[in-house]
Amino acid sequence: MDYFRIPDTDLEVSRIALGSWAIGGWMWGGTERKRSIETVHAALERGVNLVDTAPVYGFGKSEEIVGEALREYGGDRPIHVSTKVGLDWTDDEQIVRNGSRDRIRYEIDASLKRLGRDVIDIYFVHWPDSGRPIADTARAMRELLDEGRIRAVGVSNFTPDQIAAFLDECPVHLCQPPYNILERDIETHVKPFCERRNIALMTYGALCRGLLSGKMSKDREFEGDDLRNQDPKFAAPRFEHYLAAAADLESLAKQKYDRSLLAFSLRWILEQGVAIAIWGGRKPSQMEPIDEILGWSMDLATLSAVDSILAEHIEQSVGPEFMAPPTGMEPAE
Repeated sequence: MDYFRIPDTDLEVSRIALGSWAIGGWMWGGTERKRSIETVHAALERGVNLVDTAPVYGFGKSEEIVGEALREYGGDRPIHVSTKVGLDWTDDEQIVRNGSRDRIRYEIDASLKRLGRDVIDIYFVHWPDSGRPIADTARAMRELLDEGRIRAVGVSNFTPDQIAAFLDECPVHLCQPPYNILERDIETHVKPFCERRNIALMTYGALCRGLLSGKMSKDREFEGDDLRNQDPKFAAPRFEHYLAAAADLESLAKQKYDRSLLAFSLRWILEQGVAIAIWGGRKPSQMEPIDEILGWSMDLATLSAVDSILAEHIEQSVGPEFMAPPTGMEPAE
């Protein structure tokens, strides 16, 4: 495993982080608890030492399972946890943004209890709250940092202007935006801003909700609250276009490096100067390709070939904007 020292901290974390969105059983279909714990253990056994979660993943279930998995695993090496704050939900599980000081103070206590920890290693503001000044949220996060309740501060899904406003009141050590071969909006704004300000990128959505897994087919159906039912990329005719691009990328990965599309897609992210790529999983076997991601690099011709494939198949790309939770709503008390 490759490791990365987060700027201005003593945290050294794996460049592959385990994402636990699916473990929470929210928007991906449920995952059985025992198998979820085994999945966490499988990642740790392959050198991963950073697990990313959030209260809203399964409305607390993901944090509980992560905490249980880490307690059961034991071991003598530090395992770091990143979680998030700033989303609230109603009794009927409608999600709203809430970056108030009161909500942040409430959430950290709840997260620490669910995780079974005294300190949170990395604490992200999950989404900016447009209903209140960013400075208010930033000052509340600064309080937690000064109190020693968190070790590093992150922002997720923020624009450069929002990050700049946050920086006026609180350090930002990491930024967590969506980023993958098929969703690259951050390359023109968030990524260069973070590079200038020495903010590490820890990106999510590495496999673009399965499009880059090498296992997606045109007859795949998505049930229940599966997030892909809301993603325009999974609706005709775009779905066929994205599948065609994925097929060509898979051929390139196999012919050039004898790698799977999954490993190729994760490696591509790390080649872009991203410090940490989050990769989610629902079962232990999905952790097996971790070694395939490490120990090699792409040449410029390959990176150019990736761009050519996208230009050939995708006339108008679609980003992850549909994922944003509502704004302008009163949060639940």
